[in-house]
Amino acid sequence: MEECISVFDMLKIGVGPSSSHTLGPWRAAERFLTELREATIFSEVTRIKIDLYGSLSLTGKGHATDLAVMLGLSGQDPEYIPIANINSIIQSIENTNTLLLGDEKNIPFYFLQDIVFNKNFLPFHANALTFTAYLSDEKEYASTFYSIGGGFVVKEERVNAKEKVKIKCAFPYPIDKATELLAICRQENKSISEIVYENEKSMRSEDTIDHELLRIWHTMLECMYIGCHSEGILPGGLNVRRRAFDMHQNLIGLSNYHSPQTWLEEIRKTEVKFRQILQWVSTFALAVNEVNAALGRVVTAPTNGSAGVIPAVLMYYLVIENHQAGNNEIKQFLMVAGEIGSIFKKGSTISAAMGGCQAEIGVSSAMAAAALCEVMGGTPEQVLMAAEIAMEHHLGLTCDPIGGLVQIPCIERNTMGAIKAINAAELALQTDPKNAKVPLDKVVDTMWQTAKDMNNKYKETSEGGLAIAVNMADC
Repeated sequence: MEECISVFDMLKIGVGPSSSHTLGPWRAAERFLTELREATIFSEVTRIKIDLYGSLSLTGKGHATDLAVMLGLSGQDPEYIPIANINSIIQSIENTNTLLLGDEKNIPFYFLQDIVFNKNFLPFHANALTFTAYLSDEKEYASTFYSIGGGFVVKEERVNAKEKVKIKCAFPYPIDKATELLAICRQENKSISEIVYENEKSMRSEDTIDHELLRIWHTMLECMYIGCHSEGILPGGLNVRRRAFDMHQNLIGLSNYHSPQTWLEEIRKTEVKFRQILQWVSTFALAVNEVNAALGRVVTAPTNGSAGVIPAVLMYYLVIENHQAGNNEIKQFLMVAGEIGSIFKKGSTISAAMGGCQAEIGVSSAMAAAALCEVMGGTPEQVLMAAEIAMEHHLGLTCDPIGGLVQIPCIERNTMGAIKAINAAELALQTDPKNAKVPLDKVVDTMWQTAKDMNNKYKETSEGGLAIAVNMADC
């Protein structure tokens, strides 16, 4: 595939609850605004209609797709918008039937009429949305986007394909498959994170790389901190009670701290028998995805629905496994995770609407397992083995969110993915890679084949599995 994917493509800061159904449509709306400006017709827009198709339509309400496109059309950036402003912007649009297009121009907007939920699927991808701008001269301008998972947005005509090829050529070590990555590591006698760092340096300065990696980590840490200190019921109608708060209180006791970093230091002092380790890792994962479910700020890793796995495993390493670890290990961890995620994206999918939950929790678990394996001293061969083990035991996992919300079973699944990742890393560290029977590339291929064979009912449509076995009324 002719595609160059940076760590910062795989790990993006955004707003919950879904990377494909919230962040992607939000970014699509931003791109539509750019198209209007480039076509010099922005000032002529009198009305905008949005058509949602396929999975975006079937689970869009629960995933806040409608809110995301309104925020994107309003000119808000999901990476930087103050979370506290989201409700007021949405309420203003709904109460006044007016949208401040691109944060510049008021247009009439009736959200119940101008956002259309179409259950039919477009052929190119399960997550499609079309924006139609009506102009003052009675002409129309329409553009269709596809949210392909992890916040990535494309157009069917792939107008940027040539640019992607050019960017890839800038990478000293272009990589599509695990076998290529391993061959380069052996040739250069470098770890996976060192190879990734060299590729990143071809696109941005070392200072920028370091700063952005740590900004990603600090967002993850703050998200865990917020989740562990927030109680109550999650929005959406399922009446799901936040659990991270109570679990955290039982574990942290009477410790004193005043910031996410001092909190981390205090956790290092707590008792860590096996049960406590399971509880801490689960708490970290729950915390992130409870924040995500409440439209909080998270890092897609590689998606919002699976955003809790990588932070939970990295936090486990920092507070339980290696108390001396610091920024270098954090950056190393994130770079390995990003590279493994890119291999899955190129060879399979990171979209639940295309591959079920194996594409989200499965991939995030593989990313976390590989990253943990390297920071714990694993060889490149063992790192790839860790990723393979983690994904192998997520193959076939379906996506069947109750009520279309990223809550049940999504939140708990992050705890499972994190625990499996730690176990996979340990198994790989204790195994001679020469004895491995299943290479990572085979699992990537198998995952994609499984995705294609999977019934659409189990691909983020809420038309099968738990989504129909449990009624909203029962909750």
